[in-house]
Amino acid sequence: MILFVLGLSFFGHNMTVVYAAIIVLAAKIISQISGAPIILECLGDHGLQFGIIILTAAILVPIANGTVTISTMIESFKSLPGIVALTAGLLAAISGGLGVPLMQENPNVIPALIIGTMAGVFFFKGIAVGPLIAAGFTYFVLAIVEYFK
Repeated sequence: MILFVLGLSFFGHNMTVVYAAIIVLAAKIISQISGAPIILECLGDHGLQFGIIILTAAILVPIANGTVTISTMIESFKSLPGIVALTAGLLAAISGGLGVPLMQENPNVIPALIIGTMAGVFFFKGIAVGPLIAAGFTYFVLAIVEYFK
């Protein structure tokens, strides 16, 4: 299946997913050769945290290099796009935070989240950060459905 994702990503010109598939494939091969699945398990257990750390670090670079200053941050809160971005960031963080427990408690949603994210990447030129937020959205929808039952 990983080879299928790799091939589809390559032909779809989505190099982010290509690199991710290569990393997972390499971890799987190394785990099988060594007889100890520690690399694959580590990636599965801690990869999300590592990814969030790297993503957050990349987002903080404009602050570190002076492109974004305190005054530009304050100004951003005075504009409609800034207020919408603040709200969207808040909702995305809450959604992601609710998505992790959903995936842990209901692992049967993970394949659908992955397929949905891959479809968004392949067909709509999205970015593969979707499964976590998609899990949060799934949580919200399921909570609303449960409320109205």
